[in-house]
Amino acid sequence: MKVTMLLADFAQVADGKLTIVGGGWSLTGPEPVPFSIALLVQVPWDRANERHRMRLELLDADGAPVLVDSDDGEEPVVVFDDAPFEVGRPAGLKPGTDLDFLIALNSAPIPLEPGRYVWKLTIDGVSDPDWRLAFTVREADDT
Repeated sequence: MKVTMLLADFAQVADGKLTIVGGGWSLTGPEPVPFSIALLVQVPWDRANERHRMRLELLDADGAPVLVDSDDGEEPVVVFDDAPFEVGRPAGLKPGTDLDFLIALNSAPIPLEPGRYVWKLTIDGVSDPDWRLAFTVREADDT
């Protein structure tokens, strides 16, 4: 599968297309702000009509899960945890054509310490270096 990931201020899926506002940033903060992750997953023709599973998790610069406070204590930031998806072949589509699966995830602010972070996508238990979306949270300006 081929995956394109993009950080944005806002994203939505409508009419089979992604609408992205303020897309393509990799530097934020220091204050937490709302954000979006836009995903385009291109499913190969021969993997259509199969159930797939995805996981999207936030990792720190060392590759460890980022933990945030919750009612149950500290929990890792995981958006999709073994979430199923399936893409069907539309009638009349030329054999061999990749099938698009679009996702627009809009999130409330996540309080993060200054540093480097990575959103890591896993599909069917497999990840790829291209399925990572890195960003940096700036230090507060003390001047």
